[in-house]
Amino acid sequence: MDSYIIETIVKVVVILTIFSALAGFTTYIERKVLAFMQRRPGPLHVGPFGLLQILCDGAKLFTKEDFIPQHAIRPIFMIAPVITAATAFIAMTAVPFFPEFTVFGYTVKPIVADINVGLLFILGAMATGLYGPLLGGMAQANKWGLLGGARTAIQLLSYEVVTGLSILAPLMLVGSLSLIDINNYQAGGLFDWLIWTQPVAFFLFLIAGYAETNRTPFDLLEHEAEVVAGYATEYSGMRWGMFFIGEYANLFTISFVVVLVFLGGYNDLWFIPGGLAIVLKVMFLIFLFLWTRASWPHVRPDQLMWLCWKILMPLALVNVVITGLVIMV
Repeated sequence: MDSYIIETIVKVVVILTIFSALAGFTTYIERKVLAFMQRRPGPLHVGPFGLLQILCDGAKLFTKEDFIPQHAIRPIFMIAPVITAATAFIAMTAVPFFPEFTVFGYTVKPIVADINVGLLFILGAMATGLYGPLLGGMAQANKWGLLGGARTAIQLLSYEVVTGLSILAPLMLVGSLSLIDINNYQAGGLFDWLIWTQPVAFFLFLIAGYAETNRTPFDLLEHEAEVVAGYATEYSGMRWGMFFIGEYANLFTISFVVVLVFLGGYNDLWFIPGGLAIVLKVMFLIFLFLWTRASWPHVRPDQLMWLCWKILMPLALVNVVITGLVIMV
């Protein structure tokens, strides 16, 4: 029992450390990728290839003045960023990042909590994260913050419906909510991946993932051209940084979930071992998120809702019905 507790604590610390660092590093990669695609220089002058820009940004966040607006609701304003970051990392506890491996004769399972409803837990924890931007926007004495908070509720609640419905069809085939079981279902090789039998569910889940993580073209929560910075308008310093640590953590969580459910997970891929295979797949999906930001314009709020309720949700329902009919036949 003691070894289990120690192992769990070590896993939690490792996840917090690695993904907090990756959040900062991903901002650097994002700036370099966008600069390359838009034919402009990215970070260049701070360290080799601008790599030390990450440390400079971190130092700025930790040392920048952290003020609270005079008419803001102080306790809610202070706790909102914590909710965003905390729920993002809580969702990671049910994600199996790698296959099991052995260190000095001790078998390590790279998952904090192997629960039989892991996928449901992840989606529920990420959905709870909407309270961060929502409460943060409402607690400000600022109309742009309030508008950003309202958009948070509209966008995230709407696309959670698509997320849930799109994932139903592959779950009907697997018969389990455990990501480990879903991964093992695809252990036969490339052509056993669920993307081949559930391509519609894959694209629906991926599109909803863009909206759930507030990524372009669905970043209406903080659309600078319309609402200044939305729910984050009055935030500064590390409170502002916690919102975006949570956002990038969710980005990695969604990428891992997509890989585990649709792209063969951490199973070996030809001569590539499973641990390396899942890292490469997640890196590709992260690049896809950045590529989309460089290529697509923002959508209007009415276009966002039209896409959700008139296109994606009916498609998800039809896919569930067809999958059920195929299973029965």
